[in-house]
Amino acid sequence: MPIPSESARRPWLPVHFLWIGFFWLAFGLVDAMQTVLIMHGEGMHHAWLKLFVVTTVAWLPWALATPFVMDLGRRFPPTRFRPITGWLIHIAACAAIALAYSGWITTLHRLFNPYADSGPPAPFFHLWMERFNNFILAAIVLYAAILAITYALDSRARLAYQQTETARLNEQLTKAQLDALRRQIEPHFLFNTLNSVSALVRENKNDAAVTMIAELSDFLRRVLADSAKHQVPLSEEMDFAQKYLDIQKVRFVDRLQLSVDVPENLLRAQVPTLILQPIVENAIKHGIAKRAQGGQIRIAASRSNGFLTLSVYNDGPSLSEATPGIGISNMRTRLESLYGRAFCLDMKNQQPGGVEVSVSVPFKE
Repeated sequence: MPIPSESARRPWLPVHFLWIGFFWLAFGLVDAMQTVLIMHGEGMHHAWLKLFVVTTVAWLPWALATPFVMDLGRRFPPTRFRPITGWLIHIAACAAIALAYSGWITTLHRLFNPYADSGPPAPFFHLWMERFNNFILAAIVLYAAILAITYALDSRARLAYQQTETARLNEQLTKAQLDALRRQIEPHFLFNTLNSVSALVRENKNDAAVTMIAELSDFLRRVLADSAKHQVPLSEEMDFAQKYLDIQKVRFVDRLQLSVDVPENLLRAQVPTLILQPIVENAIKHGIAKRAQGGQIRIAASRSNGFLTLSVYNDGPSLSEATPGIGISNMRTRLESLYGRAFCLDMKNQQPGGVEVSVSVPFKE
């Protein structure tokens, strides 16, 4: 995605002009109030209402010039010392605004005479240049203040934009990583299931093989339907796990016993897609398949301290005789991509026998 230009990211919408107008109006009111109060306190006698109004509207040239000063600040950043053309443009702009302001306020004073002068007015050009000379230092300060505020606002906008882009790119990277892991997990599961089908065919259990293929087709249809999701409700994940176990029951028949202890109030919790399947697959491969009498698998869920814990227990060999498969390794990587360090994946032996794998993730409905 291309980075938008400065003008595209900061279009001059009417709201910006309103804020500029409000600022200079407030600035003019404060200046007028201060001028009137100080002069009145010193015992001077002027046309106070006219002086207040004239002093307030005197800042109109600066209000009109502010958008152009901000635009010049972006086109010719004052933080760059080269080329010198940029500095000359800023100096010329500052002088032009100071001249416009001085001419405007001289015109207002000639028209309304807010100081109530009784004598004949001095020549217009003389008053204009006098006010220009008196105001030029203040004009430089005001011009520099506008450039500084523009730079600060733009820096904040750039930072916010960069943070948004970083978050978006991190999200895309995480999604790409998870997609890559899914492409590893799903074929791995598929190959194992097809091996089971081929084993049934070799054993002349054709009906069981056909049933397993039908269950596999249904399972893959469910997986592909949610392929864009990286998190699903626990109820859907339990359905996935049940579909997988239905496939395995065709192979193991009565050798595979299943018990489920998942409270109904936890079924809406969000969990990573296919988080249970590799754990159950590992339990069957290392805990059930190698035992002639088969074994039991128990799936449980609980909530504690803001975490949802899913556990899968099998009564097969201990960890000293079994090692995790690719599914468990990929699952840890997936959890790191989704939760950072805010998860726990644990494998431990149980007494008097068996192995339990548990995963805890932040609880979220």
